Amino acid sequence: MALKKRGNNFYGNNQSDISEMLIKYSQDGYLTEHFQDAVCSCSNKLFRLFVDDNEGAAIRICSSCEHEHPIGDSADFLEDAELEECECPCGQGIFEITAGVSLYSDSEDVRWLYLGCRCPKCGLTACYADWKNEYEGYRDLLKMI
Repeated sequence: MALKKRGNNFYGNNQSDISEMLIKYSQDGYLTEHFQDAVCSCSNKLFRLFVDDNEGAAIRICSSCEHEHPIGDSADFLEDAELEECECPCGQGIFEITAGVSLYSDSEDVRWLYLGCRCPKCGLTACYADWKNEYEGYRDLLKMI
């Protein structure tokens, strides 16, 4: 299913809808060009999400095995971060997560990172955090999502 807008919010039926929403979200700024879905080493795709977009740091915690994963290069910034748990307006705190990045022109270096989530309970699909990110080599950064 394609992403659908209801009121000011977008709703989707699967994780691939997050990428579409991130493109819409970033179209007036640094356009999202490359994406990576979050998947735990146990193969689970549902997580709790904690972010501090002022520090540019986030972690995801697997809803199945409870493994904690810093997102991207967040491990470098966690010491100063004040992480806050994300929650869907419906009250759910478990999400599918997809990261998207915008690159500098004629470069493979990251300019901006976006974290999109979809609530499996109500389908709300939104950008939950974004920040400037100066990582060299977007492929390596996306492998750490």
